[in-house]
Amino acid sequence: METAVSLIICTRNRASQLEACLASVAKIRCDLSWEIVVVDNGSRDGTRAVASGFFEDNPVRGRYAWEPEPGLSRARNAGIDASTGEIVAFTDDDCYPAPDLLDRICEVFADPRIGFMGGRILLHDPKDYPLTVNESMETLRFGAGSIVPCAAVQGANMAFRRAALVAIGGFDPTLGAGTPFPAEDWDAAARACSRGWDGGYFPAPVVSHHHGRTATDAVSHLRTYHYASGAVYAKLLADRSTRWRYGRHWARRILGDAKYHQRKLIHQFHGAIDYWRSAGVPDRAVDRQQDG
Repeated sequence: METAVSLIICTRNRASQLEACLASVAKIRCDLSWEIVVVDNGSRDGTRAVASGFFEDNPVRGRYAWEPEPGLSRARNAGIDASTGEIVAFTDDDCYPAPDLLDRICEVFADPRIGFMGGRILLHDPKDYPLTVNESMETLRFGAGSIVPCAAVQGANMAFRRAALVAIGGFDPTLGAGTPFPAEDWDAAARACSRGWDGGYFPAPVVSHHHGRTATDAVSHLRTYHYASGAVYAKLLADRSTRWRYGRHWARRILGDAKYHQRKLIHQFHGAIDYWRSAGVPDRAVDRQQDG
């Protein structure tokens, strides 16, 4: 039987969080055929046992996949390879998906022009700092070839059409958790849009994020996210197909942030410079790849 939608959850050494996440996944009901893929990114705790127990105890189609090489993008790509759905959805091991998550995602992808989407992310515990959430009820649509703003699509609740993932070659392993630049979600969405797919932020698909971060934690996390966003800007500027569009976009953001958010800009510039250094000479490399 063909699978309409695959839900991929990547995890590493967080067995207790995964167990709580899967308890919510067990409540998912979808009108179309669906499956779950749990990708173990080299865990050394009880992750395998938690995943195995879930599949033994629940009548859910799916599988456990092992990716020993650390890095969230590598884990996501392993999940894509292990899955079969036309639509590939992602959530994190510290999230609780709503029971209708996959139905709402499938409704978004009923439009054949949609290649990617981000959904609503609620703060599960009000004592946690409101970081990496998006509770907006406003739908945002990004036409093919347009700008995808940073954080419009977040890995805790996102989905791609498989054809769009194939077109961009999956997630970039030089980005994502496990690297200095945790921004593989924005990069993938921006590249899918540049390849001719529509996308957007749609509030109907919902997950709750139970991240446990405090206001003190938020300072370092925001610094890391700003640093990573600079890396993605550097990558987009190095690619001729996105250079001018995102160059103008970043220039406008720089002007807007210059007065009140100088530290953010400093971190972004550092991220851009470090990405260019780590990638060699991406400007020439990308141009040669496109010419070839």
